[in-house]
Amino acid sequence: MNLDGLRVPIYNIIVLLKIAGKPVWWIILLFVPFVNFVIGILAAIGVAKNFGKGAGFGIGLVFLPFIFYPILAWSDAQYSPQA
Repeated sequence: MNLDGLRVPIYNIIVLLKIAGKPVWWIILLFVPFVNFVIGILAAIGVAKNFGKGAGFGIGLVFLPFIFYPILAWSDAQYSPQA
Protein backbone atom coordinates (compact mmCIF):
# COMPACT_ATOMS: atom_id res chain seq x y z
CA MET A 1 0.00 0.00 0.00
CA ASN A 2 1.41 3.37 -1.03
CA LEU A 3 1.02 6.08 1.62
CA ASP A 4 2.99 8.81 -0.15
CA GLY A 5 -0.11 10.96 -0.56
CA LEU A 6 -0.73 11.00 3.20
CA ARG A 7 2.62 12.42 4.23
CA VAL A 8 2.10 16.00 3.16
CA PRO A 9 -1.40 16.61 4.64
CA ILE A 10 -0.45 15.07 7.98
CA TYR A 11 2.86 16.94 8.04
CA ASN A 12 0.99 20.12 7.18
CA ILE A 13 -1.20 19.66 10.26
CA ILE A 14 1.84 18.92 12.43
CA VAL A 15 3.53 22.13 11.29
CA LEU A 16 0.32 24.10 11.88
CA LEU A 17 0.05 22.74 15.43
CA LYS A 18 3.69 23.64 16.11
CA ILE A 19 3.12 27.18 14.82
CA ALA A 20 0.02 27.43 17.02
CA GLY A 21 2.04 26.28 20.03
CA LYS A 22 -0.20 23.27 20.59
CA PRO A 23 0.99 19.73 21.37
CA VAL A 24 1.53 17.49 18.36
CA TRP A 25 -0.59 14.72 19.87
CA TRP A 26 -3.65 16.92 19.15
CA ILE A 27 -3.45 15.52 15.61
CA ILE A 28 -5.23 12.44 16.99
CA LEU A 29 -8.10 14.64 18.18
CA LEU A 30 -8.47 16.06 14.68
CA PHE A 31 -9.69 12.63 13.54
CA VAL A 32 -12.50 12.54 16.14
CA PRO A 33 -15.80 13.86 14.76
CA PHE A 34 -17.07 17.09 16.36
CA VAL A 35 -13.94 17.35 18.52
CA ASN A 36 -12.00 18.32 15.40
CA PHE A 37 -14.03 21.55 15.10
CA VAL A 38 -13.00 22.66 18.58
CA ILE A 39 -9.37 21.66 18.04
CA GLY A 40 -9.33 23.49 14.69
CA ILE A 41 -10.67 26.65 16.29
CA LEU A 42 -8.16 26.47 19.17
CA ALA A 43 -5.30 25.91 16.71
CA ALA A 44 -6.37 28.88 14.57
CA ILE A 45 -6.61 31.11 17.64
CA GLY A 46 -3.13 29.90 18.66
CA VAL A 47 -1.76 30.80 15.22
CA ALA A 48 -3.34 34.24 15.42
CA LYS A 49 -1.96 34.89 18.92
CA ASN A 50 1.53 33.78 17.93
CA PHE A 51 1.43 36.35 15.12
CA GLY A 52 0.27 39.11 17.46
CA LYS A 53 -3.39 39.04 16.44
CA GLY A 54 -6.44 38.51 18.63
CA ALA A 55 -8.97 35.73 19.04
CA GLY A 56 -11.32 37.45 16.58
CA PHE A 57 -8.66 37.16 13.90
CA GLY A 58 -8.31 33.48 14.80
CA ILE A 59 -12.05 32.98 14.29
CA GLY A 60 -11.63 34.69 10.93
CA LEU A 61 -8.90 32.17 10.09
CA VAL A 62 -11.43 29.39 10.75
CA PHE A 63 -14.46 30.73 8.90
CA LEU A 64 -12.89 32.82 6.12
CA PRO A 65 -9.43 31.31 5.62
CA PHE A 66 -9.16 32.46 1.99
CA ILE A 67 -9.31 36.05 3.25
CA PHE A 68 -7.54 35.93 6.62
CA TYR A 69 -4.54 33.71 5.77
CA PRO A 70 -3.47 36.05 2.92
CA ILE A 71 -3.93 39.02 5.27
CA LEU A 72 -1.69 37.25 7.77
CA ALA A 73 0.83 36.33 5.07
CA TRP A 74 1.18 39.77 3.53
CA SER A 75 0.88 41.89 6.65
CA ASP A 76 3.81 42.99 8.76
CA ALA A 77 2.91 40.46 11.49
CA GLN A 78 5.94 38.65 12.89
CA TYR A 79 5.91 35.18 14.41
CA SER A 80 6.73 35.38 18.10
CA PRO A 81 5.76 32.24 20.00
CA GLN A 82 3.99 32.69 23.32
CA ALA A 83 5.59 30.97 26.30
